[in-house]
Amino acid sequence: MRWYISIGAVLIAGLLAGGDVASIAAPNSTGQLGSPSADKPAAAAVDVELVIAVDVSYSMDLDELAIQREGYAQAIVSKEFLQALRSLPNGRISVTYFEWAARNDQKIIIPWRLIDGPETADAVASEIMKTPIRRASRTSISGAINFAMPLFDEDPYRGSRRVIDISGDGPNNDGGPVLIARGAALEKGIVINGLPIMVKEPSYSTMDIDNLDFYYEDCVIGGPGSFVLSIKDREKFKEAIRSKLLLEVAGRTPDRRLVPVAEKEPRVSCMIGEKIWQDRWGR
Repeated sequence: MRWYISIGAVLIAGLLAGGDVASIAAPNSTGQLGSPSADKPAAAAVDVELVIAVDVSYSMDLDELAIQREGYAQAIVSKEFLQALRSLPNGRISVTYFEWAARNDQKIIIPWRLIDGPETADAVASEIMKTPIRRASRTSISGAINFAMPLFDEDPYRGSRRVIDISGDGPNNDGGPVLIARGAALEKGIVINGLPIMVKEPSYSTMDIDNLDFYYEDCVIGGPGSFVLSIKDREKFKEAIRSKLLLEVAGRTPDRRLVPVAEKEPRVSCMIGEKIWQDRWGR
């Protein structure tokens, strides 16, 4: 069974300051959270292990890349984020941040770090901001998911939840099919959330597509409580990032009635990016 939640459901009283949220979806609540690795000591327990995977493909302009970086850095040190952190049973999370483009192009910007208060949050935010911005070719969401999965085994902390947070502005057009990568992550008990960036009109030159939010809902995200936050207003970019991190840290979904719909074919083909690339370049 697949669940869909309407526009605006992300505005949770007392938790979120608000963001430009086009949609939230929580499909495929299949699979159970995997038990933490036995070799991670109990003393190193955290409430969530969070992998932030950020698109740096050429379809992202330099302004978007800068806003994206600033958005994550500012969200981590925000009052709302730190309040949500304090409300957790352990009051701390572990986080790693990497940038991705083609199937074999991933770069870790922040190795696993503990965030347990203002000091550690400031340190992580500073690390994010000091790394030079880069761009690269192709868009491989499947490559990002495949790269993210083994990172959890390297985390020195043990979390009761494991989450991959993927942001991007286009569909998968390189590497293996995104559905296969998503399925592998769900089998490991990993939740995937999405932040589709839709602040520009779709363009043939950048291989953008209409309804990128539908693509993320139907093809990318998955796991218990998974959701999509769509950014359609450049001015609300940072607010949406903050809202998304708050939901992920708190482990919450909107406090409203969910309306089930029957399983159906994806509204946007999960191979649309590969098809556009093939039609354009013939390979």
